[in-house]
This record gives sequence, C-alpha cells and structure tokens, in this order.
Amino acid sequence: MSKYALAIHGGAGTILRSEMTAEKEKAHEQALLAALQAGEAILKEGGAALDAVEAAVRALEDCEYFNAGRGSVFTHEGRHEMDASIMCGKTLEAGAVAMVQGVKNPICLARRVLEASEHVLLCGAGARQFAREQGLEEAPPEYFYSEFRHRQLEEARARGKAQLDHSRKYGTVGAVACDRHGHTAAATSTGGLTNKKYGRVGDSPIIGAGTYANNRTCAVSCTGYGEYFLRGVVAYDLSCLMEYRGMGLEAAAYHAIHHRQLALGGDGGLIAVDNKGNIALPFNSAGMYRAWVKEGEKSSVGIYKD
Repeated sequence: MSKYALAIHGGAGTILRSEMTAEKEKAHEQALLAALQAGEAILKEGGAALDAVEAAVRALEDCEYFNAGRGSVFTHEGRHEMDASIMCGKTLEAGAVAMVQGVKNPICLARRVLEASEHVLLCGAGARQFAREQGLEEAPPEYFYSEFRHRQLEEARARGKAQLDHSRKYGTVGAVACDRHGHTAAATSTGGLTNKKYGRVGDSPIIGAGTYANNRTCAVSCTGYGEYFLRGVVAYDLSCLMEYRGMGLEAAAYHAIHHRQLALGGDGGLIAVDNKGNIALPFNSAGMYRAWVKEGEKSSVGIYKD
C-alpha cells in the first residue's frame, strides 16, 4: 500500500505580502486548509484519488475568495462562464466542461461527463442541458455576484481589456492526489478572465494543457495565463518529461515552469504528485495560493514565494 498525498492551489500571480492584510491572508489560508481537509478526509478512509480531488475543488468552488464556482469573475457581457476538468490516472478517463453558466459546481459536472457520457468535453448550453439531465445543482446569477468582482469588470471595461484580476493573479483552482492504492487524479476549475469576450476558453478544461493524470507518471493541475499553458501543453509536457526523459517529479515540474513556460513568455505555476506520493509545487510568479499534505505529516499552506 502507498501513502496518500494531496496538493491544492487557488491561483498564482503577483500576490505580494505588502498588498495583503493579516485578515485577508488568514482567511485565504483557512479556506485552503478547509479544502485540503475535504480531500484528505476521503484519502484517510482509503478512498479514491478521483473522489478526493473532486471534493477539494468543490470546496474551493464554494468559497468566494477564488475565481471558480461562486467566486467566478464576470465576462464582458456581465455573465459567469466557468470551465472545469477532471482526470483519472488509473484509466486515463477524463471529463471537462467549458463556458458553463448556472451550475453551482462545474467540477461535479466534469466528473459526470467522465462517468456518464461518451465524451470528454462539453460546452455552453449543451453542458448545462447535460447538467440538468444529471440532476446537478444549479444556482441563480445572484449566487455568483459580488461587488468586488463587479468592480473588477467595470475597471476592465474602462481599460477596454480582459484582465486576469486586480492583482494580476491567475484565478484558477485545482487539486492533485495519490491514494493508498497508488492511483492518481487531477482536477482544475476556473471562472476565466475578467471581461473576457468571444467565448474565450483557457487551459483549465483542456486535458493535457491545464489538467493531466497518469499513474505511470504524475497528476498535474496548472494555473497561469491560459494561452501560454495551452501552447506549451504544460500538464502533458510534465508527464512526458518523466516518461520519456526519465526525469523525477520535482525536476520535471521545475523544468516545465521555470524553463519551458518562461521561454514561451508565460508565467504561473502548477501542482503535481506522482504515484509514490511525492509532491511538487513550482511557480515562477510572485506567489501561488497552495496547500499540501502527505500521510503521516502535518498539513502545510503557502501564499508567497518566500
């Protein structure tokens, strides 16, 4: 039997200690640890990695601090279009959704795509129809509304640009896990860019770009400027560095973020775990909201680079 491991993230970017109040810092740390505990509770009971990452991401979606689910940013039209994906490292099965509106937990819908459909990726109105057929919980527009996010939209509209967020933080959430059976899984969810237009979709719902899991190598969830992670196929690239070049998890993750992504001009980070329970959390930005735990060890949480 393997020892379980779990890591989560709540986005990366220009997250500076000087711009964070003690109260805000504590609130974010508590929210991260609560999500970590939601996933770890499943792993402690011998549960599956796939269940653990879904539970952890669902908890992050329910928290207004992060740009996913309830905390999602506004599109240019004043809507919330959400993306999510999940992948099983044991079977290589995956499910994903993009441009979803009105679904309380997009990660649960992605899981249903994996288990109850013949497809991998569903988009827009079709994804919502599938959610209704599956009996998933919906939420009205006011559930996703916050003055903070709406103010971000007005600022972005005034500049005439889509923006990542007020602090240049890439608001994606994700989780990766290895369970006691040595099986891995990954999940990612996001609200995308503030003021995004034209049905823009980033890397989060794209298997191999923002999310990937394979028991032979690792499970990965990315956070960063989605266009660069799409171009770099970062999640799968990390797996390939391990499988074809024989690199270890930490070295492969570091190379993917600090060399390949920087060479493209992209920044951000990722979380990854292998089937031995090793964890990597590299990022090339000023900060990344993150938390992690290994069986028999104390949970850890971090925000800044130092």
